[in-house]
Amino acid sequence: MKLKALMIVNAVVSAVFGIAFVLVPGRVISLYDVQPNPPLEYVGQLFGSALIAFAILTWLARNAPDSAARRAIVLALLVSFAVGFVVSLIGQLGGVVNALGWSTVVIYLVFTLGYGYFQFVKRSDQQP
Repeated sequence: MKLKALMIVNAVVSAVFGIAFVLVPGRVISLYDVQPNPPLEYVGQLFGSALIAFAILTWLARNAPDSAARRAIVLALLVSFAVGFVVSLIGQLGGVVNALGWSTVVIYLVFTLGYGYFQFVKRSDQQP
């Protein structure tokens, strides 16, 4: 897999979820068998805005030449997805959401492994 492909997939997934969380946070939240309320919908919209930022960042960075900036982006995304994986796994195992929550755990895991691969295994692709 190429970093460009990972970033494109990241951009699409982030854009879809980000737009959904901003426009219809209550519907998205209710899919996970969580009762939406105004404060939770507000936090969902803030989360959606962050996802939109990730979508734009990964879309624009997909063709970036190898540089310190691109390596910093990969590291930041790796850390973000790794933390998200741990948080979503704890929530899922704690029964916070329904079985659909496993899809969130898988999404975070896939991106963690992807960015981990480019950070630690395929480093020659990212060195000047």
